[in-house]
Amino acid sequence: MTSEIKYLGELRTSATHIKSNQTIITDAPTDNQGKGEAFSPTDLVATALGSCMLTIMGIKARDMEIDLGETTISVVKVMGTEPRRITDVQIEINVPNSVNWEEKTKTILKNAALTCPVAKSLDPALKQDVTINFN
Repeated sequence: MTSEIKYLGELRTSATHIKSNQTIITDAPTDNQGKGEAFSPTDLVATALGSCMLTIMGIKARDMEIDLGETTISVVKVMGTEPRRITDVQIEINVPNSVNWEEKTKTILKNAALTCPVAKSLDPALKQDVTINFN
């Protein structure tokens, strides 16, 4: 089993990761009758995409013996209606201290991000706008 999720009332859930016993809370967003006091389930989907990209980039970087430093990702989730769904996830990846890296290295890391398991698991209709800034 991966996780156990409990309904806490008032459109809030608690999800516990079985292996680590770590817990996260979700709330319905304010534009869908919720309090918006925590990640919404759709926020988690968009955030999982960014986390997955950075994780796979980290694996590749470690294999190539380079340091990603304090790489950061900004995530913007765009919701659509009829049906209510995520229509676009905008990802901006900022890789510090990488301006002198070879183009081949940058291409390998970019491809790693774009082909992470979450990116490949999402519906092809979901637009994934990814910008990688090698600074």
